[in-house]
Amino acid sequence: MSNVESIAKKTPASNRIATLSIDGKNVSFPVYDATEGQSVIDITKLYGETGLFTYDPGFLSTASCESKITFIDGDAGILRYRGYDIDALAEKSDYLEVAYLLLNGELPNAAENKNFKRTITLHTMIHEQLHFLFRGFPRASHPMAVMAGAAASLSAFYHDSLDINIPEQRELAAYRLIAKMPTLAAMAYKYSIGQPFIYPQNDLGFSENFLHMMFSTPCEKYAVNPVLARAMDKILILHADHEQNASTSTVRMAGSSGANPFACIGAGIASLWGPAHGGANEAVINMLREIGDVSQIPEFIKKVKDKQSGVKLMGFGHRVYKNYDPRATVLRKTCQEVLAELGKIDEPLLKIAIELEKIALSDEYFVERKLYPNVDFYSGIIYRAMGIPSKMFTVLFAVARTSGWIAQWKEMMEDPKNKIGRPRQLFTGSAPRQFVTLDKRK
Repeated sequence: MSNVESIAKKTPASNRIATLSIDGKNVSFPVYDATEGQSVIDITKLYGETGLFTYDPGFLSTASCESKITFIDGDAGILRYRGYDIDALAEKSDYLEVAYLLLNGELPNAAENKNFKRTITLHTMIHEQLHFLFRGFPRASHPMAVMAGAAASLSAFYHDSLDINIPEQRELAAYRLIAKMPTLAAMAYKYSIGQPFIYPQNDLGFSENFLHMMFSTPCEKYAVNPVLARAMDKILILHADHEQNASTSTVRMAGSSGANPFACIGAGIASLWGPAHGGANEAVINMLREIGDVSQIPEFIKKVKDKQSGVKLMGFGHRVYKNYDPRATVLRKTCQEVLAELGKIDEPLLKIAIELEKIALSDEYFVERKLYPNVDFYSGIIYRAMGIPSKMFTVLFAVARTSGWIAQWKEMMEDPKNKIGRPRQLFTGSAPRQFVTLDKRK
């Protein structure tokens, strides 16, 4: 049996090295220090030196890339974009300013901000022939199915931004994706309810324009409520990026093969659709519907505490955050503002949600387990209050995350260490065996 042990020690040459001892052989690997968070052991040469791979299901202890975009400290409840705390960005900035930050590494000055917003605005329209793509789907299609296809299909229409080796084309593709995603999302919604598509309006802000495309009709003028527009902008900011999660890793993996950015974002949307990822806020509303009435909450909580029941409290706790989700702190206040603005404090599902929140924040069972309300809990309530159906929740997540996805893709494309992703495996299947003809098989 192999005796494997790892130790880290100081060396003047590389700051630190980690030494792996296996079968009497010592192999050294450099340790790279992070600006914040966990340092990493570079095991690039592990196979060449030892003939072994690492085994890490879910990549829980593996850094797949070097990134300067987003930092998360789950234990401390910290989320930062390019060094800026998420609460500061949500309160003082707007979505397009944050998108610029993610893409370029710095907040824009006044001239840059004006030019960037104007550029995005001028790219919000989509090719008219894409209307036929939407009409090819059944009306009952889930909007995420439509979005995955529509986003990837942009590559069929915009051939002047497909060459990933030309920086100007990469930049143009990024602008187009950020600009057109709300248009595609609103079209997916309108198509699902049988209403005509609404074209973007160049005199509206990003979130205001999105809500206008979602809820207006050609029959009469529609004014977007500024409280709701600001709430939507905050939700988009809070969801814009979240380090190397499943969908972001999918975008990077697809991009590592040289696939065009539109196809990569389509792959990211497909990954985001999973209920364990972007579908969590939709699951919150489904849970509230199942509870049905405030009077049923005690019985529901009893089932949640019974591990044998299989009942889960959706929208509470987080895989990364072992403290209060910093995004939820911002949205809790925003949620209260939206409910007050719309006068929906007494809506049955929202009353259930508010009571669940009180219990989770005071019941020792949940407090001890750090099952605090997360961003999905509050975003689901806000969407519900706005009149956005639950099947659209993950679509809005995709709209927000597009800026983070494309920033991560751009960073990867500009990384000289970038190479095609090729995870390894621990093979435990059949050993070599001889083929047996059909007539001799038992």
